Amino acid sequence: MVDITYKNKTLRKAIAQAIVKVSLLDTITAIKENNVPKGNVFEMAKTAGLFAAKRTSDMIPDCHPLPIEYTSVNYEINDLQIIITVEIRTIYKTGVEVEAMHAASIVALTFYDMLKPIDKNIEIQNIRLIEKKGGKSDKKDKFNIPLTASVIVCSDSISSGRKEDRAGKIIIDKLSKFGIENSEYIIIPDEITKIQELIKTYCEKKIDMILITGGTGLSKRDVTPEAVKPLLEKEIPGVAEAMRSYGQDRTPLSMLSRSVAGLIRDTLIITLPGSTKGAEESMDSIFPAILHIFKIINGGQHE
Repeated sequence: MVDITYKNKTLRKAIAQAIVKVSLLDTITAIKENNVPKGNVFEMAKTAGLFAAKRTSDMIPDCHPLPIEYTSVNYEINDLQIIITVEIRTIYKTGVEVEAMHAASIVALTFYDMLKPIDKNIEIQNIRLIEKKGGKSDKKDKFNIPLTASVIVCSDSISSGRKEDRAGKIIIDKLSKFGIENSEYIIIPDEITKIQELIKTYCEKKIDMILITGGTGLSKRDVTPEAVKPLLEKEIPGVAEAMRSYGQDRTPLSMLSRSVAGLIRDTLIITLPGSTKGAEESMDSIFPAILHIFKIINGGQHE
């Protein structure tokens, strides 16, 4: 199965459709008047659809088990066609389009099974996805001018050559996947003055984002939050909260991170953990949703 452990839970929605075509108007009349020998077709098919939605991962090998938090099954009769519409919603890490199409298929098959004693020429047609919402596909913020970023690695041991930087390189790699140009990459020791000088320099250059990895822990030399906070014009506490919440689901040590984020004029400052895994997971937790900030900065409207 595809690894979805790095994904955030978001509201997911899918609407699927299937069409059952009968060959006789008498069949439609029997359905409407509840005279089908096998019972109430609408209610039986709806029940089958609800079961199917919840059991999709048992039938489709690569589908993940997920909580189905809302399902609706609706019908519309158009001449000899019964149009079946299934809507499914959940709050989870992956979408529910297969669940919606599976449910619509089973509803249609239930119609076929219940109606075949009275109609030998039933067809199931056009099982398809009508709508899908949720996940990263809804957050593809695009900009006419590419965004730029500077990456600062704060570490005494890396700046002295005793260790190799991995966290900063992972951050640069993640940024490139969103089309964000890396303008600066620098490694410095854990010194408040040096951190602040670089932030001021990059803000003057109108760099869109400054990402600082390292120095967010609790050792005596961890001073990144102390360097950044006094410079922020607007702190954005939700960004750091999102990183810690995401990380806490993966390691209980995330609660010890002192990451901060905020704006200096139009430049976004984000501090991330210095560990390779911590930096990677923090990036996964906030991108690409964090890019919405730049639409707001540039006069965009909330959806």
